[in-house]
Amino acid sequence: MPDSPSATILFDGVCNLCNGFVQFVIRHDAAGRFRFAALQSEAGRALLAAHGATPATADPESVLLVSGGRLYSHSGAVLRIAQGLGWPWRLAAVGWVLPRAGRDALYRFVARNRYRWFGRQDSCMLPTPALKARFL
Repeated sequence: MPDSPSATILFDGVCNLCNGFVQFVIRHDAAGRFRFAALQSEAGRALLAAHGATPATADPESVLLVSGGRLYSHSGAVLRIAQGLGWPWRLAAVGWVLPRAGRDALYRFVARNRYRWFGRQDSCMLPTPALKARFL
């Protein structure tokens, strides 16, 4: 769960699955706990660098979470995001009982195939004026 109202989700801005995930979080994050930055953006690269990572080392993590001064990846990031969305998405916490190696292997399998299964865009999505403040 995010430790502050400024938890930031880093996502692959050209990935259709990732963009769909961001739209899902926006719809279900009524409290506005999460901000967003595309991995390809200057803000996304700066956040990665501040945590000792680069877009190259972040691949194939299509969704990362910066919260409480820490960088979370793979299934840990997704589970923390789900917990931050509240009921009923908080139920995803049952995923914590599964071994991390298995959760992360499944995550990497989906991440490696995301372009083939869901496609990609030529450029990063642009937020609407109403959502612009939540994007870095």
